[in-house]
Amino acid sequence: MRKQQRKIHLAAAIFMLICLFAGTGKAVAQAGVTMNVSVLEDKNREWSAQQVLSMPFTAEATNTLNYGLTKSAYWLKIKVTNLTDDDDLLFKIQNGTITEATMYDLPLKGVERHIGDLVPFSAREYNTQFPVYRVRLPRGTSGEYLLRLATNAVMDIPMTVDKEVTVLESINNDQLFFGIYFGIIMVMFFYNIFIYLTVRDKNYLYYVMYILVVGLLQATLKGYSSKFLWPESTVLKLQAPNILIALSGVFSIFFVFNFLNLRRYSKALFYALWALNVAYFAGIIVSMTGNFVMAQQMLQGIAGLVAITMMIAGIYIYKKGYRPAIFFTVSWSFFLAGVVIYILKDAGVFPFNTFTSNAILIGSSLEVALLSFALADKINTYRKEKEESQAIALEALKENEKIITEQNIVLERKVNERTHELNLSNQELNKAMKELKEAETQLVESEKMASLGQLTAGIAHEINNPINFVTSNVKPLNRDVHMLLDTVDTMEKLVYEDIPVEEKRKQIEEYKSDIDYDYLKDEIGQLLHGIGEGASRTAEIVKGLRIFSRLDEDDLKKADINEGLDSTLIIANNLFSNVIKVEKQYNNLPLIECYPGKLNQVFLNMISNAVYAIKKQHGEKEGGLLTIKTYLSDDNYLAISIADNGTGMDENTRKKLFEPFFTTKDVGEGTGLGMSIAYNTIIKHNGLIEINSELGKGTEFIIKLPLIQK
Repeated sequence: MRKQQRKIHLAAAIFMLICLFAGTGKAVAQAGVTMNVSVLEDKNREWSAQQVLSMPFTAEATNTLNYGLTKSAYWLKIKVTNLTDDDDLLFKIQNGTITEATMYDLPLKGVERHIGDLVPFSAREYNTQFPVYRVRLPRGTSGEYLLRLATNAVMDIPMTVDKEVTVLESINNDQLFFGIYFGIIMVMFFYNIFIYLTVRDKNYLYYVMYILVVGLLQATLKGYSSKFLWPESTVLKLQAPNILIALSGVFSIFFVFNFLNLRRYSKALFYALWALNVAYFAGIIVSMTGNFVMAQQMLQGIAGLVAITMMIAGIYIYKKGYRPAIFFTVSWSFFLAGVVIYILKDAGVFPFNTFTSNAILIGSSLEVALLSFALADKINTYRKEKEESQAIALEALKENEKIITEQNIVLERKVNERTHELNLSNQELNKAMKELKEAETQLVESEKMASLGQLTAGIAHEINNPINFVTSNVKPLNRDVHMLLDTVDTMEKLVYEDIPVEEKRKQIEEYKSDIDYDYLKDEIGQLLHGIGEGASRTAEIVKGLRIFSRLDEDDLKKADINEGLDSTLIIANNLFSNVIKVEKQYNNLPLIECYPGKLNQVFLNMISNAVYAIKKQHGEKEGGLLTIKTYLSDDNYLAISIADNGTGMDENTRKKLFEPFFTTKDVGEGTGLGMSIAYNTIIKHNGLIEINSELGKGTEFIIKLPLIQK
């Protein structure tokens, strides 16, 4: 570990020496062109070119100016002497985030040229990422120019005036350098996104997002985003730098959370970075309100705190013994070194050159590459930890195997003992089951006997009425028949008497009057009609009994459900007591494949329960209603609805309704098996029962049966 640490420290030292070496060089004078600059600060951004010409300017000793974050506008008076062999020069400000730049020729001739970032690229003379404009100055002469600058970012103003080919070549070199950086970023982006899709590690996801945002941020600060991504969008040119600065910080924090396992090793640093994360979003909100400079100041301060906190976190967690933290610390050090060199360049400590102006890009690319190596090393760490855990698990498995072998011997002995106990228990259980089965059989038989008693009472009552009607008519009919026979004998005697016909007719009329012959005929007709009705009613009851009983109930057969319901109503007619109204609403139904006798028993049970509920609600008063409907349901089932306006039932009763031995009737009035048997019968028919009930208003049973049994 110490050897590896020394190598990392050596690499960091080499990078710093390179940076210092690059910074010790002197600025090379621009051959053939001299430029003298003086400056005037416009704190309120309100002066015009005519006004500032009469004000005193302060001379600057360098052409590379930096005024930091400021809300002021700066007026630069620039004197250029052309000692080259060309009359056309180019003036360049190497800053892609200068918001406003306006150039005037002196003395003022009304010539005003806008070359800042807000100028659309389609309106620029030179389509470059930096503000550039042409200076037409005859060789060997001097000219003065007035330049007004204002920006929402850092007021960093590295200026160059030289021949067109020289300036354009330097711009191309900058593009080449940035292209190399962007190539590194894209390689790292696609490499790490491929790794993420392979291993599904959140570290790679946050790192990929961080790489993408950092690349876009550097492209924006260099002016390439304005050139290639949103050349005509003023809003994005103003908002993109602040938003990307914030997002790069946010994703770097999320990456640190996962990569350094920060919540585990230091909750204080974890919550500190969360607070800074929230502060980043506050900076975005400030930027959205149009306070761009204030937002930049906030975001730079937050970024500084984040950088320091991350460095502290890396060192602290490394000291805790977490190996990946050293890679993070070194890679973050490279990035911070690039930032420091860039800041010292702006402060004038280091000269402005290709290296110092691109120090952040160099540090960023090194950071990205090293963090990728760190992630790869973390995978190796995971693999090593996995191998170690597998070895530990293997040892544990061997120990468990030994324990299990010992336990198996003990268990086998206990199993044998327990098996013997279970055999004894099973014998007792079988005996109890046999007794329970016999008791169940006796209870079912009891329920059948109860139904049979109800059936017998109903039949006796129903048949007794028409038989009584017949027997009560037989005696008067016998009397009337004897009177008719006497009349025949009397008529026969009159026929053989030797008296005049008129006398015979008179005696016949008197006899007929005495016996009230006309009434006698009517009475005989009525008595015969009554006997016939009694006989028909008895035959109907017998037919209903035959349909209800269905001696072939153990066989599936086609049956008419309406006919079965009618036969059941005939059997149960005595239950209605002439106070319960029965309303039948039958539809034309196809024959159904079923066990008719068993279904009739279900109907009788439900009708009996409905009558019980009606009588309990209404007593012997009128108003009780039993409604029976038959129809084909929408799901092609044959449906039978048996509804009453009785007592209804609550939810608890409805849940227990089909349980064996559950009854709401008083002791001695029911066994509690009727609805259980009915339910099992419907299930045997592959049907179902629906219950709609409201306490105090009544209950509806809907039986649904398939037309054909599968």
